Amino acid sequence: MDNRAGSRRCPKAALLILGPARMGPLRPSPGPGGQHLLLPPLLLALLLLLAPSPSHATRVVYKVPEEQPPNTLIGSLAADYGFPDVGHLYKLEVGAPYLRVDGKTGDIFTTETSIDREGLRECQNQLPGEPCILEFEVSITDLVQNGSPRLLEGQIEVQDINDNTPNFASPVITLAIPENTNIGSLFPIPLASDRDAGPNGVASYELQAGPEAQELFGLQVAEDQEEKQPQLIVMGNLDRERWDSYDLTIKVQDGGSPPRASSALLRVTVLDTNDNAPKFERPSYEAELSENSPIGHSVIQVKANDSDQGANAEIDYTFHQAPEVVRRLLRLDRNTGLITVQGPVDREDLSTLRFSVLAKDRGANPKSARAQVVVTVKDMNDNAPTIEIRGIGLVTHQDGMANISEDVAEETAVALVQVSDRDEGENAAVTCVVAGDVPFQLRQASETGSDSKKKYFLQTTTPLDYEKVKDYTIEIVAVDSGNPPLSSTNSLKVQVVDVNDNAPVFTQSITEVAFPENNKPGEVVAEVTASDADSGSNAELVYSLEPEPAAKGLFTISPETGEIRVKTSLDREQRDSYELKVVAADRGSPSLQGTATVLVNVLDCNDNDPKFMLSGYNFSVMENMPALSPVGMVTVIDGDKGENARVQLSVEQDNGDFVIQNGTGTILSSLSFDREQQSTYTFQLKAVDGGIPPRSAYVGVTINVLDENDNAPFITAPSNTSHRLLTPQTRLGETVSQVTAEDIDSGVNAELTYSIAGGNPYGLFQIGSHSGAITLEKEIERRHHGLHRLVVKLQPQSPSASKKHQVVQDLPPANTFVGTGDTTSTGSEQYSDYSYRTNPPKYPSKQLPHRRVTFSATSQAQELQDPSQHSYYDSGLEESETPSSKSSSGPRLGPLALPEDHYERTTPDGSIGEMEHPENDLRPLPDVAMTGTCTRECSEFGHSDTCWMPGQSSPSRRTKNSALKLSTFVPYQDRGGQEPAGAGSPSPPEDRNTKTAPVRLLPSYSAFSHSSHDSCKDSATLEEIPLTQTSDFPPAATPASAQTAKREIYL
Repeated sequence: MDNRAGSRRCPKAALLILGPARMGPLRPSPGPGGQHLLLPPLLLALLLLLAPSPSHATRVVYKVPEEQPPNTLIGSLAADYGFPDVGHLYKLEVGAPYLRVDGKTGDIFTTETSIDREGLRECQNQLPGEPCILEFEVSITDLVQNGSPRLLEGQIEVQDINDNTPNFASPVITLAIPENTNIGSLFPIPLASDRDAGPNGVASYELQAGPEAQELFGLQVAEDQEEKQPQLIVMGNLDRERWDSYDLTIKVQDGGSPPRASSALLRVTVLDTNDNAPKFERPSYEAELSENSPIGHSVIQVKANDSDQGANAEIDYTFHQAPEVVRRLLRLDRNTGLITVQGPVDREDLSTLRFSVLAKDRGANPKSARAQVVVTVKDMNDNAPTIEIRGIGLVTHQDGMANISEDVAEETAVALVQVSDRDEGENAAVTCVVAGDVPFQLRQASETGSDSKKKYFLQTTTPLDYEKVKDYTIEIVAVDSGNPPLSSTNSLKVQVVDVNDNAPVFTQSITEVAFPENNKPGEVVAEVTASDADSGSNAELVYSLEPEPAAKGLFTISPETGEIRVKTSLDREQRDSYELKVVAADRGSPSLQGTATVLVNVLDCNDNDPKFMLSGYNFSVMENMPALSPVGMVTVIDGDKGENARVQLSVEQDNGDFVIQNGTGTILSSLSFDREQQSTYTFQLKAVDGGIPPRSAYVGVTINVLDENDNAPFITAPSNTSHRLLTPQTRLGETVSQVTAEDIDSGVNAELTYSIAGGNPYGLFQIGSHSGAITLEKEIERRHHGLHRLVVKLQPQSPSASKKHQVVQDLPPANTFVGTGDTTSTGSEQYSDYSYRTNPPKYPSKQLPHRRVTFSATSQAQELQDPSQHSYYDSGLEESETPSSKSSSGPRLGPLALPEDHYERTTPDGSIGEMEHPENDLRPLPDVAMTGTCTRECSEFGHSDTCWMPGQSSPSRRTKNSALKLSTFVPYQDRGGQEPAGAGSPSPPEDRNTKTAPVRLLPSYSAFSHSSHDSCKDSATLEEIPLTQTSDFPPAATPASAQTAKREIYL
């Protein structure tokens, strides 16, 4: 029995004492007939004191009488020896069919197969006094720790009960006794045999004789080598001639309780006299016989001598009460006493032959002698080791195969291997190994085995893996130490039982499929496949879906095949992809799972029309935009994808006015808009996608042209011939003239503001900013008498528009006088209507402002009759300044006061800087304020519009050192109403599409210097410059600025 580390082994002597102690004190032993036998209390106490601790290595020994009824308790391993009774499994490994073990308590019981001591093979051919031992083995497995089982070896001493009756070998026994036999002579009677042993064996013999023989014969029982030998005693003289035979009864009885007995007929035959009995040379013979000796091999020869002569000296040798096996194996020569082999002798079946040889003479009254012969069979290495493989613990074997789970721990026992050799000595010393490269090894299971019988656990050395190796064939080789050695093999097939230790694995962890939209419900989307390295139900897979929330209810999967189908029609425009999590679960316990991802990309079909973002588009653009300017942008979408969503835009009813850019949806104009000619455009846009077949959509577009201040106001009154004479009696606040003007623009661009820009140094007149009515604001004094030429400026009310177009109306010099009321005035013809044929008016239906109106103030009308005798006041002169008396022309008018700040040059038709032929502009410079000495030309020929000398400035004019500048009109810069850039400002960006027109820049006023008379007659060199802003302007102010530049038109 394999004990734990550090345990001690009890000596065999102790085992012999302790072994039998187990049965009696722990359990009553049923006796014959089922009664229980109790040991005496003193012996019970002694045995309990001598009982070893279960922690020591000891052999479990029980005693039990034979022939016990089924389910008789022999002993309890847990109660008797302290082995665990909870959480362990007891299993009977050796001892069937006589024994059974309770798996939980270790209680050992008898079975339906009765234990017959005389029928046990182990108890055959035992020497007298030897116990009958039935060996058993029990494995103990810890179910909690699931460790390797523990092997417990035990013995049951089968105690004999009196269940056999003693019998003679023959019912009739014959004895021959010579007639001259001396009284007291003994004649042996053949022994009776009893299969029981010990007290239950043959105990006594009894002789029963009739009346005729009672006085002649008696019985004596002698003890010979522990045998009771019955002998017939001759008690009287025999006379063959009187009585030649006697029939007696011999009875034999055993020592059982109750005793058993039988009898035989003892027939005594009276013979003639034979005086000497044979005598063996030795009382006993011993010999050795090698097993497997050949037939006829001499074993030993017995020899007896007889002192008689003749037939009485001739001796015959016979076996005397020899066992059947002796008679079968050996032959005794009747004449010579030579014992030879006549059958196969196998030491393993019978190691010792014990028998008697009877030597009997051939006399009329034969005499005999016995000799004991003991033949010891000598072992030969004629038996190969025997390998027995059987299950152990929870591991059972069937048809040479053991099933073991792959998840067992290392060093788990899968079998109990018992190796034995029927030989003895060195021939029985066996070595056992596991052949081949397998993860199994042998570990000794018990320390109590002998060299000829060893037990091993066949246990694992490494973890098992069903997926790598599903079964093993374990070959065990045993070799003895004989010469030559013999070996044998036995094999065990270990079938590894699969456990669910492998999760399913998909062939692809991520599967991406393209699936068209507008499908039919139930179509196959994809098929996934997974595998499981396990087997059986552990490899049976069930597929399921765990879709994302958006895909829930849309897809289904076959649990058996992994085929994924769509349950409804997909719409790519609602969702273009779905992510499905596929789960493959096996049917193991517990179930293991593997996952994969299926990405379903929905392919587009051309099932959506292009769609404009609005049902109709209205764009507002400024007029005068250059051609190919963007006027608006449309957005078109298509719910499809790829070519199905690639949209081409075009203008329907295309007349060439508009084009559209496909990339941006920008509508470009092919013309420059003029709101005054057309204010609204309508057309349709068509959107066509690239699908097959294509799909299209239409939308209406309306372009509204917004007004831009691109038309200068023009004055409708007064006309060039208007004049007014004011008398001193004119009332203050009286309207002396009405200025009216128009602007063909719209909105704020057509709302005009009137102001007096010059010719009113004394503030006599005021004009209504909105009405254009000129009223007298101060009383007319003597110093005011003269010609008043007012410069009226018009500009739109829009701050941005006012910077673009201003009209200054110079009232002509020969219109109105103040004084006598004479309406016949001599006006300068140079102020008549201009006629510039080279630049026809833009709007011929309108009368353009190229007139002058003059006011004159005087106290007496006769002052006008002789102009040369009087000096008239000109509103453009200072009070101390008078025209030169050398003027030779008619009435000389003083110079016009220069307007403040800056000037603009306009064409006679009122357009601004857009002369078709500027090189033909022969107009003289406008009148300038004259406050100093005239030039020589002026002195000789008189003052005129073409010859004025700038002198000191009038009260409302700039200082002398401020050079007057000529500015040009800055055309439309952009729709945002940008102010003209000032001096030093960077030029406008090129993309502003600034309109430019070449004009002829006339010489500045400084060209008419008083130091050069020729310069006044000759024309200055003309210079072509773009009609853009000059760098002499100061920076433009915002519309709210008080520094609004004045722009005047000179006619």
